[in-house]
Amino acid sequence: MDLGIEVILHLFSKQGLTDAFSYADQNETIRSENAQRIYALKGEYLQTIEGVITFLQGKNPSLGRQICTDQYLPQASRFTQLDYLDWSFGSMGIADKAKHLATLYIEDLTDFTKECVDPDFGVSRYAKQLGKSANSFDELYEELSYEYSYIDAITLHILAEKLAVVKPKLVCLSAPFPGNLFSAFRCAQYIKEYHPNIKIALGGGFANTELRSVSDPRVFDFVDFITLDDGELPIELLHQFVLSGKSTTDFLFKRTFVCEAGTVVYNNFSLRKDYKQADLGTPDYSDLLLDHYISVIEVANPMHSLWTDGRWNKLTMAHGCYWGKCTFCDVSLDYIGSYEPIAASILVDRMEAIIAQTNERGFHFVDEAAPPALMRELALEIIRRELDVTWWTNIRFEKSFTYDLCVLLKKSGCIAVSGGLEVASDRLLKLIDKGVTVEQVAKVTNHFTQCGIMVHAYLMYGYPTQTEQETIDSLEMVRQLFEAEVIQSGFWHQFALTAHSPVGLDPEAYGIKPHLEEITFANNDVQFTDSTGIDHSKFSYGLKKSLYNYMNGIGFDTPLYEWFDAEKTGFEMPTTQIEPDYISHCLSKDSTALPRATDKLVWINALPLITQEKDYLTFTFHTKNASETIELNTELGLWLNEWITQMHYTTASVITFKQFKESFEAAYDNIKHLWNSEAMEVAREFGLLVL
Repeated sequence: MDLGIEVILHLFSKQGLTDAFSYADQNETIRSENAQRIYALKGEYLQTIEGVITFLQGKNPSLGRQICTDQYLPQASRFTQLDYLDWSFGSMGIADKAKHLATLYIEDLTDFTKECVDPDFGVSRYAKQLGKSANSFDELYEELSYEYSYIDAITLHILAEKLAVVKPKLVCLSAPFPGNLFSAFRCAQYIKEYHPNIKIALGGGFANTELRSVSDPRVFDFVDFITLDDGELPIELLHQFVLSGKSTTDFLFKRTFVCEAGTVVYNNFSLRKDYKQADLGTPDYSDLLLDHYISVIEVANPMHSLWTDGRWNKLTMAHGCYWGKCTFCDVSLDYIGSYEPIAASILVDRMEAIIAQTNERGFHFVDEAAPPALMRELALEIIRRELDVTWWTNIRFEKSFTYDLCVLLKKSGCIAVSGGLEVASDRLLKLIDKGVTVEQVAKVTNHFTQCGIMVHAYLMYGYPTQTEQETIDSLEMVRQLFEAEVIQSGFWHQFALTAHSPVGLDPEAYGIKPHLEEITFANNDVQFTDSTGIDHSKFSYGLKKSLYNYMNGIGFDTPLYEWFDAEKTGFEMPTTQIEPDYISHCLSKDSTALPRATDKLVWINALPLITQEKDYLTFTFHTKNASETIELNTELGLWLNEWITQMHYTTASVITFKQFKESFEAAYDNIKHLWNSEAMEVAREFGLLVL
């Protein structure tokens, strides 16, 4: 079950809001002007809430036109600045505009709930500050000793009903993020009190990264087990243990913490091997309330909306990261360090199975970095099966993403990629061991953009030894990338030191001094002092403000120093040392080299229509939105048609450029004469890809 969506739907219902307004009124917590306005309009909220929720669930699309008027939704503080709406959604974007306005409406109610009902409430996270970098269990333990909050009561009521129906022997709680941790422990606490015979396990991303050094036995007053990394085998063994009747001291677990005689023990004694990715099977969504989820658009950013708008089926192309070298990343941990790809045919089998079960054709491949070669094979397999899907994923901006590969990805349904540009400085990219340069990123993002695939860049500032000059130069690189329209979206993150990254494992090599504390609970984020002595947080506002403008296509002529408040930052901003045409110069470098001998030639569109004239053949090429005709002498035309037929995506043939070249040169002339001809230029445009 997903308690998250069930709690949200309970709260944001007519009865749920009635109860919340009544609670706030009785407890006299309605103090701010904004909360008073929402309470005064409670009748409007009660009248509209269920219609809005069904609209966000995709069940009430006609309501979108009403939502886009000023007379339907009650409006509080979230609606104060709506000048961007026409630019963001235009006259035709009614559905997205309505979804965004409905999201603001929900956020107003969330603000009211946080202020007047439960200060820890959030739509996508709950009491997140209690889990973040909590080296000690003390704060969370104390918070769990308090009476149930308003949201706790709703959560535990829904959980109690589920427990009464299922009557489980084992409950597994997943805490992917800090914002899930408190609620997970609250649920565990409830189960321990009212169903002491049920065993409880905790796992998920938070446990895998933060709880690898847990030693506080009080944690196990709430849960019986904490499992690390891939969960399939650990949970299978937990299942066997619960049914076995044995004690934990007599059982061989896999990557599992247990508490024995008041001491936390890491039991990893099972000799069984983990399941291969190919053997895991297809995710089964049969018990989730798939038609109940809401789809929201929090900000008018096309890439950010992908995370919240619509329901994306989650799959991975490869376990771990094929690069696995970035020094800021947790490369020492299994979820990144253990790389294992899956065959494209198995992936597409799983896609088809999920489509059959959910009737959803959108996929988000949640890879750390999707391998280009596997993306190519996946795209070809999707095209061969003529599968109509939409998908996106996370990548490295590496040179393998040629223009032709991007055309193929687009043809298969790829709509967006996100990737780390990080610090847009070649010195720092080398120190990060990113394996890319700024020039390479510019070329690759240009390839994606030309093919209609949206690009989101993760940006970083405050990396160890980064100077103020490098921060400003990075901003200039980002400005030029947006001005060149090769990146459509981005987000600045301040560098965070994590315990399991190369920087965290060897901080002295990167010129920083960590502030180490005793670890008895969570261990990931580490505070540190940089040898440069720079307070990088002073750049935060200016970097984000400039980026917001660049994403909206404005502010490119604004001098960089104007984005920063000199009085607040306390220093004079250095002038960028990057040439103003650096990125455009990178993009103007064109390669006319022939393909490599091992490159594969694939025809991905409809085969050309051919008509015979007196002594030549007419080829007519068609795509969805264009057509063009070329003429070739009969002999050469027949030769080319034979090769195009063999290259067609529906065949099992693998045609290399070497084969194509040798065949042409045996019968005619140097391949350069054909490859650089106008006829081949048309063929390249209408279906011939070099992969």
